[in-house]
Amino acid sequence: MDSLAGTQSFYEETDSRRKRTRLIIALVLIGLALVAAWYAFTHGKDGAAAGAGGAGEAASTPSVTVVIPGRVSVEAAIAATGTIAARREMPVGVAGEGGQVQRVLVEPGQWVGAGQTLAVIDRSVQAQQAASLAASIRVAQADASLAQAELERAEALVSRGFISKADMDRKRATRDAANARVRVAQAQYAEATARNGRLNIVAPAAGLVLTRQVEPGQVVGAGSGVLFRMARGGEMEMLAQMAEADLQKVKVGTRATVTPVGTDLKISGQVWQVSPIVNAESRQGMVRIAVPYSDALRPGGFADARLVSGTAELPLLPESAVLSGPEGNYVLIVDQNDTIARRPVKIGAVSDRGVSIASGLTGTEKVVALAGAFLNPGEKVKPVVQKSSR
Repeated sequence: MDSLAGTQSFYEETDSRRKRTRLIIALVLIGLALVAAWYAFTHGKDGAAAGAGGAGEAASTPSVTVVIPGRVSVEAAIAATGTIAARREMPVGVAGEGGQVQRVLVEPGQWVGAGQTLAVIDRSVQAQQAASLAASIRVAQADASLAQAELERAEALVSRGFISKADMDRKRATRDAANARVRVAQAQYAEATARNGRLNIVAPAAGLVLTRQVEPGQVVGAGSGVLFRMARGGEMEMLAQMAEADLQKVKVGTRATVTPVGTDLKISGQVWQVSPIVNAESRQGMVRIAVPYSDALRPGGFADARLVSGTAELPLLPESAVLSGPEGNYVLIVDQNDTIARRPVKIGAVSDRGVSIASGLTGTEKVVALAGAFLNPGEKVKPVVQKSSR
C-alpha cells in the first residue's frame, strides 16, 4: 500500500511541474507578442509622422514662374532731359529812328511772312519832310531846265560873235551845277523815303511770333531793345543735357524721340549738333535735337528725350520681373539650390517688348517673372520655367 501511494504521489508531482512549465512558456510567448506589437506600433507611428512631415514640407514649397532671358538684339537708348527752344530765334527791334507806335498787327503764336509789318510807327513829321524834299527836286529840275535853255540860246549866238567863249563856259557850268542839284535833291528824297520805310517794324524772315513786348502809344527808339521774338520757319529744338559718358555715344544724325512734359505726344527728331565742350562742374554736355513744329512744343518748356544710339545684345525681361527699392533696381533669381537670391541690375531701354538689362545679368539666370515682391532672399522655391517673350 505504501508503495502504491508513493508512486501516485510521484506522478502527481511530475504532472504539476509540467503544468507550471507550460504556463511559464505561455506567459513568455504572450510577453514576446506584446513587445513585438508595441515595437511595431511605435515605429509605425514614427514612420507615418515622418512621411506626413515630408509631404507637408513638399506642399509648403511655393512654385514660382521663372524666365531664362538669354540675349536678344535691342536698341541701345539714352535718356535725357532738357528744355524746348526755337532752333533759330530772331529778336526783332527798331531798325530806324523810331517814334510812337500807332498799331501792333500781330500776336504771339501767329505765323508771319518775310517783310510783313508787325507794328506801325507814326510818321506824320517824316512824311512832311519827305514832301519838302520832293518839292526841292522839282525846284532843282526847274533851275536845271532854265540853265539848259540859256546854254542853248548862247550856243546859237556864239557863232555871230555876240557871246565870248568864257561866257559859254560859265553857262555850261551853271547848267551842270543845276543838274547836280537835281541829283542831290533826288538822293535826299530817296534817303528820307528809305528812313520812313524803316520806321515800321517788320519781320526779317518768315516764321512764328513767340513774344510781343510793345503796345500802341509806346514810344520806341534805338534803345528800346527787343520788341518781338520769332522762330524762323517755326523750327524748334530740344536742348538736352547729357552725361559725359553718354555724350560720347551720340553723333550728329542720331534719331531721337521727344516727349513734352504733361503730354503723351512722341515727336520724332534728329540730333543736329553735339556740344564740343563739357561743363566742368556738372560734367554734362549739350545735345541739340531738331524737331518739327508742334502746338505742344513751347520754348522754355521741359521735355524728355530718348536717343537711339545703336543696337546691342542684352537680356530682355518682362516689366513684372524688374523691381525697385531704395538701393535701385533689382531682380530675384533662383540659384542652383532652388533658393531665391537678389541681383542688382541696371535698366536699359524700355519698350513694348520688355525691359532690357544693361548690366547685372548674363542672360542664363532663372529670373522670377511674377510675384517677386512676395518672395524673400534665401527662401526655398520650386521654379517653373516659362519661355521668355521676344
